[in-house]
Amino acid sequence: MNRKKLYILLLCILSGYLVSLTGISVGWMIGAFLIGGIFSLWIPSWIHPAQGLKGVPKYWMYIGQWILGVELGQKMNSGVFHLFIESWHYVITILLVSILFSLLSGYLLWRFSQTDLLTSFIGTAPGGISVMPIFAEEIGANPALVSIIQIIRVLLVIGTVPLLAIHWTNSSEKFGAIVHTSVIASDAPVEAQQLLWMGLVVILSVGGSFLAKYLKFPTPWLLGSMIVVAILQAIGGLYKESFSVIYWPHWLLVISQLLIGVSIGSRFSSRMFVGIKRILLVGTLGSVGLIMVMALCATVMSKVTDISWITAILAFAPGGIAEMAATAVALDADSTFVVVVQVLRIGVVISVLPTVFKFLERRIMKKEISMTK
Repeated sequence: MNRKKLYILLLCILSGYLVSLTGISVGWMIGAFLIGGIFSLWIPSWIHPAQGLKGVPKYWMYIGQWILGVELGQKMNSGVFHLFIESWHYVITILLVSILFSLLSGYLLWRFSQTDLLTSFIGTAPGGISVMPIFAEEIGANPALVSIIQIIRVLLVIGTVPLLAIHWTNSSEKFGAIVHTSVIASDAPVEAQQLLWMGLVVILSVGGSFLAKYLKFPTPWLLGSMIVVAILQAIGGLYKESFSVIYWPHWLLVISQLLIGVSIGSRFSSRMFVGIKRILLVGTLGSVGLIMVMALCATVMSKVTDISWITAILAFAPGGIAEMAATAVALDADSTFVVVVQVLRIGVVISVLPTVFKFLERRIMKKEISMTK
């Protein structure tokens, strides 16, 4: 790593740390994202992060994706799927409602702003700031606008959903939800078998990422590692083996956020921000609408199942895994259910929606062309 890249990385760490002090769990990513964007847009070429090339090295993004994939895979184990035995159809229905509403929001964003159709769909998809900008870059959308729209929604969710949940808890609901802890211990004393299992997980997850890339999966470094680790978690939980607990410290996720954030930000260009005022307005209105729809769906689900309203609203809120999981723990909601639903939605978004996006884009563009003739 040359000196200029080292300076940029140090600035990203400082910026990420400062933003993380606000309490936002993706603060490290947002801070690095801002520094990467500044260096890409306003810093003279003599100090550009890639010495005249656009962006930082691509392997920074790949490493960040891989770490994030392992982190998401750890949230899954054989036990959590039992949570869906009685209410899986409600969960799937509400997830589909959120995706359909996001598609409608994306269409409206495209109609009333100057952004392209693919970027509009991906920007409004409820996948979170950690995943969707990566996904956007993979399939040729505008990662800068996707990042901005996703950040707006995350900030709106963080600013409204926890307050709604606290108000509901204090005024009208008491519950005794079981708080499930992660089967992966990151802060426990490190044992030799945990390090050995960590080494095996690293090797297999990297292999899974290469296999996903060979099979042309979207975001292969994220999706491949996530699938492999989820399978290992399920196997370990099924046989109740102690080797299913690995050493995976929190600072690895911080590194992932830094690498992803600066990689996205460093690829900014001024042309990416054409019509940004209208995009911000329409994107914000779409995010508010999605939050309201999910709150209504959570209310319905809490009435027809044994799942508390606070657990339901945190599970279906389009705010990202880390933020909603942290809020669930703080409010004594069922954090495992929240994490599983959030991970499931991201899995659906990055594995199924690319085909849907491109199909809709072709159909709408074809219709537009036929109308102009």
